[in-house]
Amino acid sequence: MEKNKEIDTFYMYEAIKEARKAEEIGEVPIGALIVLEGEVVARAYNLRETNQNALGHAELLAIDQACQKLGTWRLENATLYVTLEPCPMCAGAVILSRIARVVYGAKDPKGGCAGTFMNLPEDERFNHRSEVIPGVLEKECGELLTNFFKGIRERKKRDKKQNS
Repeated sequence: MEKNKEIDTFYMYEAIKEARKAEEIGEVPIGALIVLEGEVVARAYNLRETNQNALGHAELLAIDQACQKLGTWRLENATLYVTLEPCPMCAGAVILSRIARVVYGAKDPKGGCAGTFMNLPEDERFNHRSEVIPGVLEKECGELLTNFFKGIRERKKRDKKQNS
């Protein structure tokens, strides 16, 4: 159990690196990795604003990348590491791609569908379920998002003052 925690922490730090790439280009800082048998098979970060595409979530981009690299849509035995709890769309993609484990950092009280608002990956009504491990590096992942949105609010205030 302790070994899994160390491994999950290591890969979550890697997901945080991806989230920082998103932040550098003005995207919401969310990063994701897919790991299979100790190998990172996909890395992604949010590109929704950049691509002007609602499907540009880090999880979906990582799943797509992994499927292409592995030549299959079935990502059985893979683990998804993501800095923010998956939304309904991304949780659905986890189920449909047969990902075995979802490890996430910060909880999403407004739309988290891997345990906070609801738990789609572990819902027994689906034909596939994924184990969910919440709260890995929760503080670090949460601070990324908090600081990002705080910066946006401060810029808006500053711009409003300058335009007054």
